[in-house]
Formats: sequence, C-alpha cells, structure tokens
Amino acid sequence: DDTRELLESVQFAPARGRYKVYIIDEVHMLSTSSFNALLKTLEEPPEHVKFILATTDPQKIPVTILSRCLRFNLRRLLPDQIGGHLKKLLEAESIEAESAAIDRLARAADGSMRDGLSLLDQAIAFGGGKLEDDDVAQMLGSVDHAHVARLVEALGSGDAAALLEIVGELSAQARNLETVLTELAELLHRIGLVQLVPGYADPERSDWDSVQSLAGTLSPEDIQLYYQIAIQGGRDLGLAPDPRTGLEMTLLRMLAFKPVSAEVGAVGGGSEQGTAQPKATGSEARQSTQAAASASAAPKEAASTAASPPDMPPAPTTRQASIAQPEQAARSETAAQLAQAASLDWPRLMAELKLSGPVKELARNIQFETREGSDWRFLLSEDVRHLGNPGLVQQLQSALSSQLGQPVNLTVNTVQQAVASPAVATKQAELRQISDAEQAIEEDPTVRALKERFGARILEDSIQPLQ
Repeated sequence: DDTRELLESVQFAPARGRYKVYIIDEVHMLSTSSFNALLKTLEEPPEHVKFILATTDPQKIPVTILSRCLRFNLRRLLPDQIGGHLKKLLEAESIEAESAAIDRLARAADGSMRDGLSLLDQAIAFGGGKLEDDDVAQMLGSVDHAHVARLVEALGSGDAAALLEIVGELSAQARNLETVLTELAELLHRIGLVQLVPGYADPERSDWDSVQSLAGTLSPEDIQLYYQIAIQGGRDLGLAPDPRTGLEMTLLRMLAFKPVSAEVGAVGGGSEQGTAQPKATGSEARQSTQAAASASAAPKEAASTAASPPDMPPAPTTRQASIAQPEQAARSETAAQLAQAASLDWPRLMAELKLSGPVKELARNIQFETREGSDWRFLLSEDVRHLGNPGLVQQLQSALSSQLGQPVNLTVNTVQQAVASPAVATKQAELRQISDAEQAIEEDPTVRALKERFGARILEDSIQPLQ
C-alpha cells in the first residue's frame, strides 16, 4: 500500500525545487510485490524524480532493481568521527559530559551516526541531564576495559579464583555477561596485533598503552588459543543454563586447555618439548596429576615414615625425598658455574632456569651483552620488543637471582638489528637439519633409482629431519 501511494504521487511535479527526492530506508525489507511495482517506475522514471535506496543488506535486493541503480558503498564511521560530532552537540547544548562516556557511546554506535545520536539521547535521559561514564556503562550493560584487562591478567597467571571473582563482580553490577566474551576476544585480537606487529595502533581506540602492557602477560600461542575459545564460547552461550555459567565455563576451559609448559614436562623427565606433546587422555592426566602430587608430598611422607613403627617398611617416596635436595644443589651449582664462566653460555644457563610461558619467550629472544658484577645487560630485537615488558624482565631477574643464590640486576635494551638469541640459534639449527635431510634424500641410491626409472619426484615439504 505504501509503494502504491508513493507511485501515485511520483507523477506530479514538485511544488518547489527541481526534483522530488524519495529516500527509502532499509529497502531490502520491501515485499516482492512492492519491488515489482517499483521496478516499473525505475525503468522509466519521470525527469523530476530521484530515488535514494538505502540498505544494510544489498544481497536481498532483486538484481532487476540493482541493475537500474548507481551503487555507492558507504564506509562505516570511525569511533573518533562519531565521538567528535557528539562532543560538538553536547557543547552546543551546554551538557556536561565525560570524555570516556562519549568514547563509549561512539564505540557502541558501531559505525552509525544515527545509532550514536539515539544512544546519546537515551544516555542524557538516563543520567538526568548529564553524561557520566558509569551511567553510560550501566545503561548499555557494557563491560569496561579494566575488567576485561583483569581477565587477561588472571589468564596469564593461571588464577582461576581471580577469574571467578571478576565474573562475580560483573554479575553483581548487572553488567551484560553475554558481551564479556566479545570484549575479551576483541582485546585478545588487539594484543595479538601488538605482539606480532610492533608499534601497531589504529585510530579506532585510544587505549593502546594498556594493550602494550598486557602483551607481555601471554604468549602469542596462548593468545590464539584463548581467542578461539572465546569466539566458540560466545556462539555456545545460548546453550548454557544461564549466561554466567556459560561465561565461567568458557574462562575455565581456557586454563584447562592451556598447552603443557616446560615445568609440567619436567615431571616426566625434564623434556623441553612440553608444548609439542599430544594432549593426555583423562586417565593419563589423572595419573600425571597423582604422580606430581606424590612428588610434592614426598617430604611429608618421609616424616611420616620416620614416625611409623619399626616393623613397617619405609615408603618408596623416602628415597625420593632424600635425593631431592642434592639434585637441587647440583642444579644450582651448575648454574653458578655457568654464570661465573669467562664467556657466559646463556642458552645453557637459560635451560637451567626451567622457565615457562612468556618469561621463557623473553629469555629465548635476548642476547647476552655484558656483565659487571651483579649488573647483567641483554639485547632484544625491535621486532619482538613486546617481550621486554618490565614485568617479564622482573620475573627473569628474580629467576636468575633465585637460581644463582645472589642478586642480579637485569637490563634489557631494545635494538634495531637482529640479535644472536637462543631462539635464532635454534631456528638456524633447524634449517641446517632440514638442509642436511634434503641432501641425504637427494643422494640416496634408492631415491635416485626411483627418479630415473619411474620419473618420481620428491615432495620437498614432506622431508623432515630425524630427531
């Protein structure tokens, strides 16, 4: 009926001006009969008529309509563009407003100035004539950056109790828990950009300093894993008993599926390949947990054995406890010898520290420069400068001091050129191994015979060096 009424008025010339301009918003919502009726006018429009068809879903518009239109793809407005316009309106109306509140509204508008203006009206009414960030956050049910940053820090430290505490705070504040995983995924994405593209910062957000500080709390591998779990958890949130349960289980899943660190690998024999091992089954995981618990409880069991009746045989863990301290002393002695050597063998000393996670990545990517007394200086390449986070440097310094039994003052300086770090040495060794393996395959008599007789060819990507 609306289309029929419109087409009836199209035939009349404008009362003033040269043209009649019809703007049809969300045109993809028109019915098929409406499109068919409109098509006749679009094929032979009167000279005084112009149609502007606006849509957010052009795929739903019939091809017969699209073929008769000049199409313009309008770019979404950036948050600072929306925020700048909202600020001008607020100043013109003499409305008191916090900058953080304006930024929050600009991001919530999601590129649409119209939505931004609608949200602004609601926020002013909600705040009683003024605009405060807390009021806007409460109105939108949004989760502030501080809470999401705390979630990332808790994930980095593996603190499940802190994760549940933060979720409890958000629930008590009546925040929209369904948006937490979206905000977390967005922050993880930005951290990943900063880690792998140093100096990256786009104009859509202004809090990149905070993101830079968080970049050292998680490894790039953990970032990718947590991002994937957050995205999948958001999709499944509607299947959970309630949003809080779904959110808590998703966060706990991030910790449960975190790759095994080198420290855990040491329980099974000190392997440095913990992150490359396949996931343990449920029974294997329980056995590993019980083994770790037995090892940690050895001193207590030794004490219990000493107090047991004489006719009872000593527990097997007594011997384990008796040799634990000498092994530790041997490791510390080895580390001290490496540290006091004329030329510091940093890769070997680093292996003695038994590091894991982000601090291990820092240790792998620095090059020893000089040592004067307790002052140790290292170099870090610019392309991985995010690893030089003060918190990680402090953790490495503490690990060194603890292992050597003496204070160490650690300084890490960022340089433009590449550095001779353990990570670079490992990569070069791997490339040499691959090259040797490729040469061995090429020179193998059987391989040569197959190539000559059957025209076989070698798939280079399939060649792997023997471990």
